[in-house]
Amino acid sequence: MFRILVADDHPVFRLGVCSLLGSREGWEVCGEAIDGRDAVEKCRLLKPDLVVLDICMPKLNGVDAAKQIMRDNPAQRILVLTDVQGEQVIQECLEAGVRGWVFKSDGANDLTTAVEELQRHKCIFSSRVSELIVEGYLQRRTAKASRLSPRECEIVQFLGGGKTTKEVAMILNLAPGTVETHRSNIMLKLNIHSIAELVLYAVKNGFVYFPTIVLPSSHRGNGQADAA
Repeated sequence: MFRILVADDHPVFRLGVCSLLGSREGWEVCGEAIDGRDAVEKCRLLKPDLVVLDICMPKLNGVDAAKQIMRDNPAQRILVLTDVQGEQVIQECLEAGVRGWVFKSDGANDLTTAVEELQRHKCIFSSRVSELIVEGYLQRRTAKASRLSPRECEIVQFLGGGKTTKEVAMILNLAPGTVETHRSNIMLKLNIHSIAELVLYAVKNGFVYFPTIVLPSSHRGNGQADAA
């Protein structure tokens, strides 16, 4: 029997989830929790196979509850079932060890499918989770890049591509000291402390591009042909 603990502070919604999951053959709702702290305690007491966990709950929110549950049992399977759509919250839950996420606005089939996948020790996330993570990444990238002036972006591009300060000064028709000042300001804005970090930032954020070098087919062997 696959034992499930349902944690949600809304009685009517919790009742519906328990009814849905408890009606499936081979599944048993072994307990209900009415807040985050109750979820942690019930999890310790009942040792369920899966915890279905809301995020917005009194006494202890779902994120902190998940962290405590995973500290007690790193192998515990947790499925978040919530209407919270925050990229930061999702990241924190992933870092805590949550391996499933379904929104309350998703269909009943999405919930049962998620439980089935976690029962098989697989990960499953609503497609909206991926969208939120990507959106958050793009927003952070845009915000960071937008702090640089057009001139600073040019300098990042050249320095990231391997140009020296003198070479950048010649290309942009600037004094080397001016380029040095721009470079210092760039590193301060981006909280970067070395040229190596600046190069890495430039590559990761699309300022420069290093193409992958593919060797000709004659060079892809194990060297035996050359030895012959």
